[in-house]
Amino acid sequence: MIITRTPLRISFFGGGTDYPVWFREHGGAVLSTAIDKSCYITSRWLPPFFEYQSRVSYSRIENVNDNRAIEHPSVRKCLEFLNIKEGVEIHHVADLPARTGLGTSSAFTVGLLLGLYALKNQMRDKHSLAADAIHVEQNLIQEAVGSQDQVSAAYGGFNRINFHQDNSFEVKRVLTSPARLAALEQNLALYFTGFSRIASEIAQEQLKVTPQKTKELQTMFQMVDEAEDILASANRSLDDFGRLLHEGWKVKRSLTQKITNSNINEIYEAGLEAGALGGKLLGAGGGGFMLLYVPTERREALRLRLKKLLCVPFAFSNRGSQVSVYEPEGEYDEGLKRERRAVYAQSELS
Repeated sequence: MIITRTPLRISFFGGGTDYPVWFREHGGAVLSTAIDKSCYITSRWLPPFFEYQSRVSYSRIENVNDNRAIEHPSVRKCLEFLNIKEGVEIHHVADLPARTGLGTSSAFTVGLLLGLYALKNQMRDKHSLAADAIHVEQNLIQEAVGSQDQVSAAYGGFNRINFHQDNSFEVKRVLTSPARLAALEQNLALYFTGFSRIASEIAQEQLKVTPQKTKELQTMFQMVDEAEDILASANRSLDDFGRLLHEGWKVKRSLTQKITNSNINEIYEAGLEAGALGGKLLGAGGGGFMLLYVPTERREALRLRLKKLLCVPFAFSNRGSQVSVYEPEGEYDEGLKRERRAVYAQSELS
């Protein structure tokens, strides 16, 4: 049995420039951090005693006689990518709900790939793991997703992630003191808006208008430099980070009409009125979690103003995707496995 733990993430600046359609022409960068909220995936070879070949448990349960019949796109394509035709059992749980802007889908793919590699007694470094997850999501599943979530999930930490025109990426830890990062963490509040959405649907709309939004995306790209300078410069107030978040949110919501709505705008404005200096809706938009920067002396006022919303405590995390439990199981009778493979091969011919 293999259990992987993979962090979710908060993206501060540069979102949108991590899409291949943008960075392959202009280059891109994001500033983001992994947090202490995770998804957990249990993987094992399924013993050959059941009436089904594989079992997948997430928000629903799938029992299938052929791995190609699995409906969960990431599970099906990860198994295909690693050429796993034997029966498996995969179980997923998470600290926070999906489709809320915290990179849950990519964390799932990264954690699943890491677990499946471990099942095959193979190791994968962080860079290769992130690249594999990007390939699965963008090329095999063909989802309209960027490239930052997979990297953040694989690496962990508070990073600047650069995306280059040759399709490569590099991860650079933000150079600032632990005390300054801790102070930033204390000034951030994460609220669940109560709405959910499919990120790829909103992203598809954004991708359509990308050629017409060069100025806005260049501005968002430049904000990564500014934000990094704020964190690295001890003589600059962290409140500048909050004000920059506000400027970034204004630019982001101008990309498409689907990024925000009247309910989200009301929540954001209420946060500003209570003392927040800035913030943003996380992820592609449309709903999910809202991040607000609020000086500590105004945090109680913000809590009272947004008391109808759930505030989720969190902390920055340096931990990337990792194998938490590695307990390889013994092989079952090879004859049964050969029979399975023969049935699979026959189905490919028919």
